[in-house]
Amino acid sequence: MFLTDDNKKSFKAIILLNEMINGQHHFQTVANGDDSVLEPLFIELMSKGYVQTSGLNYQVTTKGQDVFNTFMKRYTEYLKVYDIFSYVDLEKGEFAFARYFDFESDDAWADFTNDERFDDLRIAVALFKKIDPAEIVFMSFINENRFDTASNGWQMDLVSDNEWSEIEEICKTAIKPEEVGEDPMVDMINQGSELMIKLLEEEQKQNQNDNNYNNNGTETIVEEETVEYYEPYYDPYYVSPIWLLPLFLW
Repeated sequence: MFLTDDNKKSFKAIILLNEMINGQHHFQTVANGDDSVLEPLFIELMSKGYVQTSGLNYQVTTKGQDVFNTFMKRYTEYLKVYDIFSYVDLEKGEFAFARYFDFESDDAWADFTNDERFDDLRIAVALFKKIDPAEIVFMSFINENRFDTASNGWQMDLVSDNEWSEIEEICKTAIKPEEVGEDPMVDMINQGSELMIKLLEEEQKQNQNDNNYNNNGTETIVEEETVEYYEPYYDPYYVSPIWLLPLFLW
């Protein structure tokens, strides 16, 4: 099993914390309507110090905010480091993201990446680096807005087994490192890391062009620091320390 009960609890909690921090929904301590199915999770979050009561509503504590901030740092790394392995042509050693800036619309990019020659190797890379593959899939679901808290009945969707069973199935059926082989995995991760840095540099150039009206150099400094932050990933075995500790302690 890839998706443990603690995994599911942590991921559900991230969705709630995000809604409390960034959304418009107020969760009352005496839950009613659709929110009532979330009450057991809120009780546990409160008992562990991640949320507290404030008047009639639940409120995120400093401890809860710290957990959410750590997750967002991981999520940012996922988008920069791991998502690049979502479309890889193993036979030719090609990455779809090498042509990312060639497309002017999301539809054109989607048409290109739908080619059957591309395999999704994000789980293989996660397992190779000893990162929780279920969290990688969960992040991909977030990126696809699979947990849409603006839709009716999202609370029931969150506590039901549908999404979580799908995450487990994706982890089970994904290509694994042993199917690729250690040397090819190392070579692929090296290629992906080099491509990631190139894409970051290209993004830096585009941001500079977009901000030419601002001549104080601030944007340039920020982007250069971003590129430097990811340079340790030139080592195919490197994992940022932010991935090494559990998000929540249940």
